[in-house]
Amino acid sequence: MTASAPSLSELPIACVPVLDPDFLPAVLWNRAYREMAAGARTLDLALVRQDGTAFRWSSPVLADTPENAPLTLRYVERALKFLFWQKGGSRVLIAGAPELVPALAAIYGAGGAREFDWNFIGKKIFGEPLSFTAVEAADLPAECGDAMALGRHLGGCRIGFDLGGSDRKCAALIDGEVVFSEEIVWDPYFQSDPDYHIEGVQDSLNRAAAHLPRVDAIGGSSAGVYVNNEVRAASLFRGVSEADFESRIKGMFLELKDRWEGIPFEVVNDGEVTALAGSMSLNENAVLGVAMGTSQAAGYVDPNGSIRPWLNELAFAPVDYRENGPRDEWSGDEGCGVQFFSQQGVARLAQVAGFEFGSMPFPEQLVEVQTAMKAGDDRARKIYQTIGTCFGYAIAHYADFYEIGSLLILGRVTSGEGGTIIIEEAEKVLATEFPQVRIQLVVPDEKTKRHGQAVAAASLAAVG
Repeated sequence: MTASAPSLSELPIACVPVLDPDFLPAVLWNRAYREMAAGARTLDLALVRQDGTAFRWSSPVLADTPENAPLTLRYVERALKFLFWQKGGSRVLIAGAPELVPALAAIYGAGGAREFDWNFIGKKIFGEPLSFTAVEAADLPAECGDAMALGRHLGGCRIGFDLGGSDRKCAALIDGEVVFSEEIVWDPYFQSDPDYHIEGVQDSLNRAAAHLPRVDAIGGSSAGVYVNNEVRAASLFRGVSEADFESRIKGMFLELKDRWEGIPFEVVNDGEVTALAGSMSLNENAVLGVAMGTSQAAGYVDPNGSIRPWLNELAFAPVDYRENGPRDEWSGDEGCGVQFFSQQGVARLAQVAGFEFGSMPFPEQLVEVQTAMKAGDDRARKIYQTIGTCFGYAIAHYADFYEIGSLLILGRVTSGEGGTIIIEEAEKVLATEFPQVRIQLVVPDEKTKRHGQAVAAASLAAVG
């Protein structure tokens, strides 16, 4: 189905991860392939949604010969996997390499290796199966995906909220100043009653509104995929039946907007709000935010300071091209970000480092590793060094798909001295392997950590 990746001897790695020496950076593999393909032919690709939103990608590819075919399929399939989860779309139009269409359709189809993506990206998020079509270059649609006019609206009386797996955060603001904030513990993951979720959010909104003379706008963030304020996919609601999800949860924020008399009400992915909070705090644009927590979350603010209609679900984006690499138990794919930059990644490396945690839950394993780090345990240090080295290569890979000025790093995995080591190792990789990549790595300050998410969420909706 796909080719074996070039061996490590063919791709010398200057910074080898101490606990993961077989790691094969996607960025190096891709660049080696493009050097081989330079001047051969050009593949032009469009990733299109039902509403006409279209994203373009272009690359040199090797000539269509039997010996080149496996490498080209490997290269394009992995790039397409990144694009599916970075930008999102259900219709793939390919010009310049028509022979790839049936192979990609088989991989990203029912029964294929990427059946998870076929079902999740295609049917669940964009409402139709993924499709692949060979076209002429002249017939490809132009890039079309307007920036969302969300964020940086601080005037008036506003409420901002963030829905997490263990608590609901909510804040009341007057002209950008937080006048009230609180966290309320809840347990959404396995609650089957839609009203538990809807009324929980309503309760937080009511409690914040009690501290305002009026409410002009409401903005919120939550893990998951949100399109036009509709919930398309979110782990918070995993306990709700499919029927109740479609009838109640999918439109829950539209229902809540109606309860609040139709005032401006916007909800987006929490990664987008994190990036927006960082952009507002830094007073800079072109910010990619990456949170290493339960999973790997991400968000992006473009060079114009806008949020794009992208997915930015980098947990599913491949960063490691070795054969038989770390496998994500949910999607079944290998080498994706979640196995490196999350609690799962810590647990995977802890076993290699010599920790024996057995069936201990991932969050508890992370706490144990952090405790060992404080005690000066070299095994823990090696875990963070490995994450940082892999992250450095991943950052360079992300820079091939995003325009990045600053990269905001946060999440439980990056807490304490371990986070400092991650950043130091990532910066070492960038300086050694990619001196041309000029990206500032930033950790949010305490004020941004405390209130930045709520302020950014509250600022999403324009008034008037």
